[in-house]
Amino acid sequence: MVHALGAGRELVGRSHECDYPSSVQTLPVVSRPSLNLDDASPEAIDRAVADQMKSGDTLYRIDEVLLRDLRPDVILTQNLCRVCAPSGDELTRAVRKFELQPEVLFLTPRNVAEIIENIVAVGRAIGRPDEAGALVRDHEERLDRVRGAVANAPTRRVVFLEWTEPLFCGGHWVPEMISLAGGNDQLGRPGEDSVRMDWADVISAKPELVIVSPCGYRLERAAELARKMPQISDATVYAVDANAYFARPGPRVVEGVELLAHLFHPDLVPWSHAGRPWERIY
Repeated sequence: MVHALGAGRELVGRSHECDYPSSVQTLPVVSRPSLNLDDASPEAIDRAVADQMKSGDTLYRIDEVLLRDLRPDVILTQNLCRVCAPSGDELTRAVRKFELQPEVLFLTPRNVAEIIENIVAVGRAIGRPDEAGALVRDHEERLDRVRGAVANAPTRRVVFLEWTEPLFCGGHWVPEMISLAGGNDQLGRPGEDSVRMDWADVISAKPELVIVSPCGYRLERAAELARKMPQISDATVYAVDANAYFARPGPRVVEGVELLAHLFHPDLVPWSHAGRPWERIY
């Protein structure tokens, strides 16, 4: 988001997850997970995270000394999901004793409109309000083009999987992205946390398309997991790059809507971006 507003050179640190654009990977890392789950299966990750949260311990560690030494004017964080990144409580504790108190901006969107509001808020906080306004106008124009392209097309029945072992439905902004793209996910929870479900739920939804988008994973790993799933008769299964377009509420969510619209209605919505961040599994 900061780079999209033209302020990438003003970034002084990042979380362990921040990796786009690639240049940010040279920045100091101020937060890391407290569990080493790099090679764990989705099922093992789910179990370890549940156990850690049940114990009351944090899933992430903030390097308070490094954060203080970086002397940021503004810290961008989130307070939406304790599983995805350090929570607001953890950051508040970390900066409480800093001599210079930074402005802490909590980004906690639950739908596409709130993601756009976050862009405006970040632009205001970092002194880039005009750039934020231009970016928002561009996003709104692109979403309008998608709406217009699919307006008279049949609505596609979709199931979106945010995790595969166990299954989790699409939540927060994802069901709205699907709707904007010309689809309907009756198992999704617009504006709410994703929840567990089972294969009987998926089968009963009679999807035409299943989108496999495990939170935190890139396309290669998503495709690997999708190939391990049971095949649902008559459903086309796509794996997508979850990190780039669906799991992170930022500017590329609009590109994610365009990606879904292309998968749902390829004759109506061309894919005009670089790369091919999806793979057809079945």
